[in-house]
This record gives sequence, C-alpha cells and structure tokens, in this order.
Amino acid sequence: MKLLRVGTAGAERPALLDRDGTLRDLSGIVPDIDGELLADASTLARVRAAAETPGVLPALDATGLRIGPPLGRIGKIVCIGLNYHDHAAETGAAIPEEPILFFKAPDTVVGPDDTVLVPRGSRKTDWEVELAVVIGRTARYLGSAEEGLAHVAGYATAHDVSEREFQIERGGTWDKGKNCETFNPLGPWLVTADEVPDPQALPLRLWVNGELKQNGTTAEQIFPVGEVVRYLSHFMTLYPGDIINTGTPAGVAMGQPEPKPYLKAGDVVELEVVGLGRQRQELKDA
Repeated sequence: MKLLRVGTAGAERPALLDRDGTLRDLSGIVPDIDGELLADASTLARVRAAAETPGVLPALDATGLRIGPPLGRIGKIVCIGLNYHDHAAETGAAIPEEPILFFKAPDTVVGPDDTVLVPRGSRKTDWEVELAVVIGRTARYLGSAEEGLAHVAGYATAHDVSEREFQIERGGTWDKGKNCETFNPLGPWLVTADEVPDPQALPLRLWVNGELKQNGTTAEQIFPVGEVVRYLSHFMTLYPGDIINTGTPAGVAMGQPEPKPYLKAGDVVELEVVGLGRQRQELKDA
C-alpha cells in the first residue's frame, strides 16, 4: 500500500493512493498514519481490504491539496552516516567498520514539496537523497539481518538536508548541521514493506535546478537495511513509528571540486527513490 497524509501542516488527514492512482480518504477508518497503526496488524488488514473493495474509500480531489509527511507522531529519527561505498570515496573518508550514527529531531520533518529553509549564516547547505526505513514492530537485541527486515513496516523517500560547516567545522557532533528547521522532507508515500521485495535494489536520484547530481542505488550500501536495524537494536530500542535514514550515495556538493555548488535561496531540488515517490523543494532564506 501507498499510505500518505494530506492537508495543511499540522492538520493532515490519512489517505491512500490506490492501484489506479486515485487518492482515497482513510479518515473514516483510521485517525492517522502513525506508529500505532503500523503496529496494529488487524487495522492494517482492514485498510488493505477497504483499498481493494471498490466504493468503500471516498476519492479525494488532489487539485491544490498539500501532501504532508506520510507519518505522524514520529518517535525518533536515527541516521546512518557514510553508508555508501561511493559516497565515502568521494569525501575521502575511510569505510566505517561499524555504522556511524547521528540523530535528527522529528520537528525537522516537512512534506515532500514543502519549502526548505537555508539557515541564517549558512554557506554550505547540501543535499542528500536517502532511503528512509519506518519501523513497525518494537525491536530489541535482534539476532540477524533477517529479523531486522521483519521489523520494518515500510519505506519512504527522504531528503537529509545538511549544513556542512555547522556539521564538520563548528565542533561537537554532526547534529549541529543536521537539525535546522525543514531539514528532513519526507514522502510523498509510506510504501508498505510487502511492496518493496528488495530494499537493496532501489535506484536513488537527485537533481538541482534540473541537473542530475546523484544517481545511485541502495546496492552500494555498506550496511544494508536489515543489518542496520539489527545493529541499532543493540544500542537503543526501536519502536513503531521510528525512522531510520540509511545514508546517501555519491554526488553531494561536499564531494565536488571547488567552488562547491552548495545550495542557496532560489534553488530547486528534486529527488526520488524509484517506487517510493518524488519530492520537489524550492529553497528560501530562513
């Protein structure tokens, strides 16, 4: 299923994109798309049955309708740094022996086509297309990558916007350059795991002002999705509604020759994980 949330920011309602591409209202069945729903197999089955029965879910007019983040009440966002062989190479970094972790606050999440704000004082705002993993079952001390995959509810396209000076040159942890407002556009859809048979076979692409900058595949991940979930479960409990941003392929501004083409107000970024939907953001000054 392709689950999403539509409406004005803070007042989104649950919806579904059916097999014919028609937007359907889910608010008569569930109050929201969130961790509580993803952990409830019986309610998910009701949603699936309604989606497959003609006339049960009313159609929504998509004209002018904002698409919000496809997940509400997000718990935590755990991010994996330097998780692609080609991205590590372009930045001159050694291949990590274990996953590099940092966090983004849930309030960085915006809709897939919402404005992204360049922070005040920023000189190095950068782009990163990523596969986002959404947890559907509580995960503690998992024993295998296969168990890790079994705890995934679905997948989404994410944009891990980053400010490299804040991240690398200002001391402390990476979090300074990762948590500016609007720095995690998510969606348009949460695609349930049954529709993504192999998360290690997904193309990722990103364009800036129409120019292709990133063109990779999750096959390049150093630590694949199942292993990432397993690994994280030994350091923290993962709950339904938690998100994992799994890293970005080569092609970011930081990895390009001088003068590096960092983002500025007026730029337009478009990105997609094939099968999970496309985003478009115009940048403005904060």
